[in-house]
Amino acid sequence: MTQLSKNARIVGFLYLLLVFAGPLRLIYIPTVLFVHGDATATAANILAHETLFRLGMVGDLFGGAVLVFLSLAFYRLFKDVDQYQAVLLVITGGIIPCTLYFVNVVNDAATLQLVKGDDFLNVFSGPQREALAFLFIRLHYQAIVAAEVFWGIWLFPMAILTIKSNFLPKFLGWWLILNGICYLSLSFTGEMYPDYADVISKYAFPFQLGEVAFVLWLLIMGAKEKPVNSLAS
Repeated sequence: MTQLSKNARIVGFLYLLLVFAGPLRLIYIPTVLFVHGDATATAANILAHETLFRLGMVGDLFGGAVLVFLSLAFYRLFKDVDQYQAVLLVITGGIIPCTLYFVNVVNDAATLQLVKGDDFLNVFSGPQREALAFLFIRLHYQAIVAAEVFWGIWLFPMAILTIKSNFLPKFLGWWLILNGICYLSLSFTGEMYPDYADVISKYAFPFQLGEVAFVLWLLIMGAKEKPVNSLAS
């Protein structure tokens, strides 16, 4: 295995860890524990499944940490293709989203404190604490909507680097561009027209498989630099 292919597979492995960790707090926990418009039922579910809720917090911490190493692995893979785009990828895909992950863990910690009702919170009534906990859950969601901007933006330098490289197929780069546009559309819809967010998400799903295809290619195929004469022809 060449060093290039090894670097590509490291990127694929770290990206796969992120793909596995993300859905726990992003999809599974909201589906199982949160009741739309019902702060009391949501608080009761969190108390009844506190370990699961805490696992979601750990998942976010893990995802933020993985992003740091993933972005640096991307830089090592692509720095000789275009250093500017590689640095842009690190900033938009590593530093900023990582920070948002950790901020969201604080939102969840506040939610847990409120539903557990520690002694210093006795100045609030039970329904007030539940309403505040629900507010922090909504703030967590809003942080995700904001993060979707960077989930989309970082795919553009990734796509450019993929297209410009001579060791990955160009169709993956174009797919990543469509994937990035979908994330930006979801963020815009979530802020401006939240009632239509689910509709946009449904139609965007096939294009969002670009990241999955990219990860699988790196893991299975790795990267193989094409000969110069092959590129010329």
